[in-house]
Amino acid sequence: MRLQAPPRFVLVRETVDSRLQPGAFLRWGRGRPRGFWARGRGWLAHVGELESLVVHSGVGSRDRFLAIQDRARSFARPENGLGWRGAGQESAVRFYGGFSFRDDHVPRDFWAAFPSARFVLPDLELEHDGETVRLTTQALAGPGDDVATVRGQLRARLDYTLKGVARTARNGDHRALRPAARLRSGRRNWQRAVEEILSAIQDGRMEKAVLARILDVSTTGALDPVEVLEYLRRENADAHVFLFEPVAGSPIVGATPEALATVRGDRFSATAVAGSVSRGGTDEEQRALAHQLLDSAKDRVEHAFTVKDMVARLEPLSRTVEVQAEPHVLTLARIQHLETRIKAILRPGASVLELVAALHPTPAVCGVARDAALDLLSRNEPFERGWYAGPVGWFDTRGDGVFVPALRTAVARSTTWRLFAGAGIVPGSDPDAEWDETGIKFEPVLRALDAAGARGVR
Repeated sequence: MRLQAPPRFVLVRETVDSRLQPGAFLRWGRGRPRGFWARGRGWLAHVGELESLVVHSGVGSRDRFLAIQDRARSFARPENGLGWRGAGQESAVRFYGGFSFRDDHVPRDFWAAFPSARFVLPDLELEHDGETVRLTTQALAGPGDDVATVRGQLRARLDYTLKGVARTARNGDHRALRPAARLRSGRRNWQRAVEEILSAIQDGRMEKAVLARILDVSTTGALDPVEVLEYLRRENADAHVFLFEPVAGSPIVGATPEALATVRGDRFSATAVAGSVSRGGTDEEQRALAHQLLDSAKDRVEHAFTVKDMVARLEPLSRTVEVQAEPHVLTLARIQHLETRIKAILRPGASVLELVAALHPTPAVCGVARDAALDLLSRNEPFERGWYAGPVGWFDTRGDGVFVPALRTAVARSTTWRLFAGAGIVPGSDPDAEWDETGIKFEPVLRALDAAGARGVR
């Protein structure tokens, strides 16, 4: 962790109601760390970096999640007016960021700005709770600082931000049209990898593996990641839509269908999502495909792997676990999935990061058995997953938070965007059908890039 804060400090915050929109706020924050997290009407946007928590490769899989928690707990000491879960604090602060898919991840190339774990405590947050939009700014006041003076500075920062974002909104951004080219991953390699997974399943070495592939999109000039985000949000209202840009020019965006872990107090919720079919071109076709998905033995088996594994990993941290008796169909803009909601009452003191440590990677993003799937994927995916399929989101100093797997994802480096999509390989999987499924999963980001000005990408 980069220690900017003195050993003892007071976290000073000022908040004001506003009518700011997240797009204008994020554009105004260009050049600084920024992020956005939303599902439905509620959303969180942030700009700046007051403090950061970083873990590099070499830390064990579970240990890196708990290392981030320990460093946040060290920051949130009771003498600083915060404290961790159970300390009875009045105030909590949020850290935003995520983790790589693998614990041995090395940050390079597209993922140079994304170590094994990286979270920021921003100095500006814009939050919409479904009813009210609030702008908050915060600062660390050391022993020699006058808190009243700091509060005055924060009020001035709020005024400066409100005026600056308003100017950005009035001026707008003129979308530049950029000719684009696509570079697909090799279909022959995909065929070979699927056949190897099916052979391993037949030999009893595993039951499922989630194989991913990439699609690179290069443009003649840089695209605005906020434009990409805004399209994803408009077209995928039922998905968890996110943007995280820890370093200017290195954003990750996505629209994932599932929630890995949501914790509020002792209440936990998640969704198991596995098994897919296209949406179809008409309402009638959509309903027919949904019934086909529900009746598919292959997809029901794949889905059951995920539910069973998540429940088994939840039980040691929970007093009770409640699972929907039957999956239902989650219909998104371009694809449909089998989904099962999972709820739990947690044991005292359990935090969202402990739940993420227990659950990641789920069979929906990795496979069963976990270690065998990870080994096979490392030999058959000729690219670095980085944060793709890793947990991203936020947690606070109460131990609450929301994390989702980074799916339907793209990461940018200069003028190239790398898209990721995966498919669960189980008995009965057909390489061509699974290839087509990943093609459908590329669509949300491809359409968003097109909307942001990437000409010829679709």
